[in-house]
Amino acid sequence: MTDETKTEAIGTADKAKLWVAVLVVAAGVVAYYLLGMQPTWLRWLCVAGGFAVAALIVSFSRYGTEFRQFVVSARAELRKIVWPTRNETTMTTVVVFVFVAIAGLFFWGLDFVLTWATRLLTGQGG
Repeated sequence: MTDETKTEAIGTADKAKLWVAVLVVAAGVVAYYLLGMQPTWLRWLCVAGGFAVAALIVSFSRYGTEFRQFVVSARAELRKIVWPTRNETTMTTVVVFVFVAIAGLFFWGLDFVLTWATRLLTGQGG
């Protein structure tokens, strides 16, 4: 990934594509309500179709191109990840459980001591 800033202005064609995509999604939602007497699956198909066509329209804009480049870069970065071995994962899990148990015992003991001290100072309890 690069750190350079993009100073390109949004082109008129890209703005038009975005507006058409918004109108297509709106048309899918309107079709959902206009087809009130039709089966539910058909009404939802209109909404899904509106989103699919809108995504196709946006994919041909500058935003779609930049998104595709982002996905390609993200996949390249994912290939660089070195995952821990099973032994490393097991040992890390054991260490976490041990520290959780120690912290639990510490806070239980602290609660016990503070409860005892509060009862002693306030004169409450048996």
